[in-house]
Amino acid sequence: MHSVVVLALPGVVALELAIPFQVFATARAAGHRHARLTADGRLYDVRVGAPHPELAATASGGAAFAITGLQGLDVVATAGTVIVPAAESGATPSADVVDALRAAHARGARIASICTGAYLLAAAGLLDGRRATTHWAHADELAARHPSVRVDPGVLFVDDGDVLTAAGVAAGLDLCLHLVRRDHGAAAAGYVARRIVMPPHREGGQAQYHPAAGAEPGGTTLEPTLAWLRGSLADDHQLTDIARHAAMSTRTLVRRFRAECGTTPLQWLIRQRVDHARELLETTSLPVEEVARRAGFHTSASLRQHFARLLGTSPLRYRRTFQQVPA
Repeated sequence: MHSVVVLALPGVVALELAIPFQVFATARAAGHRHARLTADGRLYDVRVGAPHPELAATASGGAAFAITGLQGLDVVATAGTVIVPAAESGATPSADVVDALRAAHARGARIASICTGAYLLAAAGLLDGRRATTHWAHADELAARHPSVRVDPGVLFVDDGDVLTAAGVAAGLDLCLHLVRRDHGAAAAGYVARRIVMPPHREGGQAQYHPAAGAEPGGTTLEPTLAWLRGSLADDHQLTDIARHAAMSTRTLVRRFRAECGTTPLQWLIRQRVDHARELLETTSLPVEEVARRAGFHTSASLRQHFARLLGTSPLRYRRTFQQVPA
């Protein structure tokens, strides 16, 4: 069982504190549902650690409330993953917090941040020379404070192996689901996504929703077309077909996809097909040729090509990895 510790600092953003706790606690139920994942059905143990047993949590608009009964920093010493949500961006982290984070990383723990939690990772030196992200509104400040960090303000999250960073608030959901998927595959992540009522997968490279002149706030305007594509992955979709469904020109479609999904329509479609193939390989015994057909690749050679490019493995090796039943 993997131990996850959410590190709460004074002024922690309440929703970002709750997100990883909710996602990884929900994944425990996924372990029971998908018994092949672990011997006892428990995927994660989730705890909250803090420098003080009581601290204030905040929300937008200055609202605050107290959280009590928190565990100490010593829980970080045994964590397999440490997640740092946003807190007061102007506060200087205490030496004991920085030391605890450095020690966890040095012994091999996976470290992740949400929003301005990246400031603590940078202060601990864990982002030096790395690509990282934070909420677009704080990206310039992070880059100015820590010039050795390659700040990318345009993505939802960055997975750099042992260190991961996410943009603000809801991107924390994407990051945590990505970690569940990385640890236990698409079936477990899909179960958690359904339980918390959100799309099972948004690409880390998807664009953050920057405010634009004349743009209305809210979700992607492409969602009806995205839902149509997800439901018909096996069909032969051409760019003109997608544009026709979205009721826009192909040029406008490409521009809208780049702005809202961070990629082109056809690259987005390929990624969705790869993800569907992953789930079929994990949860069925269908031949690879049939998996390729159902995912929309038509041939096993095409499926292998895209698996190698995006995942660095083959469909058969992927299936062997995720269909191993724990002893």
